[in-house]
Amino acid sequence: MSGRDLPPGIHRFDAVETGDRISTGAVEVTSDMIDAFAALTGDRFAIHMEDAAAREKGFPGRVAHGLLVLSLIDGLKNAAPAQFDAIASLGWTWRFSKPVLIGDRLNATITVAGKRAVADGARGILELDFDVVNQRGETVQAGANRLMVHR
Repeated sequence: MSGRDLPPGIHRFDAVETGDRISTGAVEVTSDMIDAFAALTGDRFAIHMEDAAAREKGFPGRVAHGLLVLSLIDGLKNAAPAQFDAIASLGWTWRFSKPVLIGDRLNATITVAGKRAVADGARGILELDFDVVNQRGETVQAGANRLMVHR
């Protein structure tokens, strides 16, 4: 599947093909983000909150919540110069491959992996594959999102 980098703009279902890609901007994970996510969700698992606890579990320091990272990546998708004319997210399948640490800089490549038109003719569903990498080019998270978009 070849594909192209989508140019800036809002792209509808019929304007994209399998293999087309969007590259997001980047975000640096900070301790304030981790603290705010913990306060919002109540997830205060020790590896997220304390360097010592993270080191005891084999990590070099505090680890960002996996769902915080997914949320940051969804935000980057929605702020990218090229976007899909979205109606609603229909679900995620996601993997946490490597820990994300304070100071890591993340970005994602989003690839259209599949398309399915909806019977009403006004909408379609895009199957999007995400590859999330850190500043060293290591995949830290990856997965798929089903996104309903306008035709």
